[in-house]
Amino acid sequence: MQNREKTYYKTYYTSPIGELLLVSNGQNLCGVWLKGQKYYASKLGETMPLHNDLKIFKDTKRWLDSYFNGQKPDIKMLRLDPHGSDFQKEVWNLLCKIPYGQLTTYKTLAQKMAEKMNKKTMSAQAVGSAVGHNPISIIVPCHRVIATNGSLTGYAGGLKTKAKLLELEGIEISNYKCRL
Repeated sequence: MQNREKTYYKTYYTSPIGELLLVSNGQNLCGVWLKGQKYYASKLGETMPLHNDLKIFKDTKRWLDSYFNGQKPDIKMLRLDPHGSDFQKEVWNLLCKIPYGQLTTYKTLAQKMAEKMNKKTMSAQAVGSAVGHNPISIIVPCHRVIATNGSLTGYAGGLKTKAKLLELEGIEISNYKCRL
């Protein structure tokens, strides 16, 4: 699909949580979405040529295989190019620093963003919106963010999927509020 300057390519990956759409600009990974996920490839259009042989797709599939086999692949193995505002990209960079098997809150991320931006406070809702629009699901681990009250909330792929990903990472979700 032509998006003024760039052509985007797609391939698919069958995972234990369902079919994933992978999108690349030919060099970098631009998106990973679960079929039917909120904001599914929303800014890239719908018509993208299928291109299973891109190196970035092969690397991403190896990363996902490793992840779903219970390993902890390094995010630095992949060249990422998520599309979003500067604010969103800063939030997504913070997400990449959340270790496997650990959680953080929207409030904590908001405090970190306030520090980065030299502000006294930052809206947890603004940060939550950026987290929710993360175009590289699973790899950029937005599923590791919960509400301050301990609720598993706000996952564009659905709460059941969020719970499965957290359990895969060894987090006992029965300790958290979740209405599945």
